[in-house]
Amino acid sequence: MPLLGFNDVHLAFGGPPLFAGVNLQIDEGERICLLGRNGTGKSSLMKVIAGEIPPDGGDIFRQPGTRVALLTQDIPIHPEGTVHKVVATAAAPEHLHEESWERDIRIDRLLERMQLPAGMAFASLSGGLKRRALLARALAARPDLLLLDEPTNHLDIEAILWLEDFLLTERVTLVFVTHDRSFLRRLATRIVELDLGRVSSWACDYDTYLQRKESVLAAESRQNAVFDRKLAEEEAWIRKGTLARRTRNEGRVRALMAMRAEREARRVRSGIVNLRLDEGEKTGVKVIVAKELCFAYPDGTEVIHDLSTLITRGDKIGLIGPNGSGKTTLIKLLLGRLQPTRGLIRHGTKLEVAYFDQMRDQIDDSLTVVDNIADGNTTVTIGGKTQHIMSYLRDFLFTPDRARSPAGALSGGERNRLLLARLFTKPANVLVLDEPTNDLDLETLDLLEDLLVEYSGTVLLVSHDRDFLDSVVTSTLVFEGDRRIGEYVGGYADWVRQHPAVVAAPKTTGTRPPGRSAPAKPRGLTNLEKRELDALPARIEALEKEQHEGMVRLGDPQLYQSEPAAVPKLKARLEAIEAELLTAFERWEALEQKTERVRSADGN
Repeated sequence: MPLLGFNDVHLAFGGPPLFAGVNLQIDEGERICLLGRNGTGKSSLMKVIAGEIPPDGGDIFRQPGTRVALLTQDIPIHPEGTVHKVVATAAAPEHLHEESWERDIRIDRLLERMQLPAGMAFASLSGGLKRRALLARALAARPDLLLLDEPTNHLDIEAILWLEDFLLTERVTLVFVTHDRSFLRRLATRIVELDLGRVSSWACDYDTYLQRKESVLAAESRQNAVFDRKLAEEEAWIRKGTLARRTRNEGRVRALMAMRAEREARRVRSGIVNLRLDEGEKTGVKVIVAKELCFAYPDGTEVIHDLSTLITRGDKIGLIGPNGSGKTTLIKLLLGRLQPTRGLIRHGTKLEVAYFDQMRDQIDDSLTVVDNIADGNTTVTIGGKTQHIMSYLRDFLFTPDRARSPAGALSGGERNRLLLARLFTKPANVLVLDEPTNDLDLETLDLLEDLLVEYSGTVLLVSHDRDFLDSVVTSTLVFEGDRRIGEYVGGYADWVRQHPAVVAAPKTTGTRPPGRSAPAKPRGLTNLEKRELDALPARIEALEKEQHEGMVRLGDPQLYQSEPAAVPKLKARLEAIEAELLTAFERWEALEQKTERVRSADGN
């Protein structure tokens, strides 16, 4: 039984519809990732699902009594009082038909399980703990459907891993928007894409979705080309044909009118961001040398102790560590913007630094997008080539109207694109990127990743995006606690392989009261998982049968004589079946183990 269903739902805000003709069903136990470019309407669709925005048309079905909770992308500034008070506001007794004392006990247990300090003021929490407290507030309402909009923003890797584990053990049905590909891969059981105002469902994992999406786009491009060629032929006919001939072919004229209307109604993709970077003159071989570097805040708290490192031309260094550990401080020390308490910093020759700061302070919200880039000029010069400012901004997907808008009106993803556009107007042989991935859509994230991989200069990268780190960096500086910074070859996954215990059992934030929590009872299978487990034996049997028949056919000499072209395809299919069987057996084993853990717990 579905929790929620959309039938021909559409929404517009005065212009072209954000989405139209949406048909969507959300079943109990699903974890759906909602994908789409920045500005396509993902957050608006989430608010329609939550009931905060009424649609302009269509029908929405909800199971009677279904409770929906939405965790928005931004952290609200208005919650006041303690963490307990903020969380309890979503769990009023009249809403859940419970006494106040029952509610307080339930909230205390929830805060303990989520490792949150009940008596601490909400305003004094770090950004990561605030998001965890807001998640607790959403869960306190006991939602049947939980909506999360960019839940990993401003969380460090430890907090993201905790959130993944927490959501995997909860029974709540989940719809989420994220740019974190590792988070997406681990959680999503289905992908729903919002593209060109249409919603499509992909019952597969993210990597399979990418392959299928590429095939769909290629087929769509071919179909449009055929249509446009036919339309051009008909337009030529209507121009060249005599009046008498056109009169006799009224059906063909009507068909041409319909084709014109269809072409006019076609929504065209906005293109892709065109990222280009002027690398400038090469630096010397040694870019930054640090010897016995120490730094302490004015109150005497030391965050960096005896760090010695050498950064050479072409190095791509990732900085990993919890929020507040000192990553941005180290960046400023290495750039010479802060003076060390003790130790030596020496810079190489010909350094041209571009700095992408975490708070986006380089953007003046009172100026337009154009003025933030060109400082009153009408052109910019990239790599020695002059380009009109509007053309340059179009490369970053800013329309002329948007380019003339105040920067303060931009969304998070647009602000990131604006800062990238500003940075790339100047030559740079050293790129310093502090949390560049927040709010970027996955397509722009892939393009930025490719740009950095091909970039021949030096990169200093602060990020909590594990997939991004693994793809870009050649070595990491890891804040490992007690002021120690370890240096490792490779990215995040390489560091994890050397420190598996760090990820397997992440440190808590120190907010869990000692000795109070008991091990949680293992969760049973969701309805979706039960259906999946029931279907797996038949799926495995069908694959094994196909594999056997394929092996028999491949062993037949007649095949090589009568259908030689079929041999490579058959071999490729057998390899694919082998991979599918391995995945199916692993999934079957995982679901059976989960069932067995529940049985064992019930038996105890």
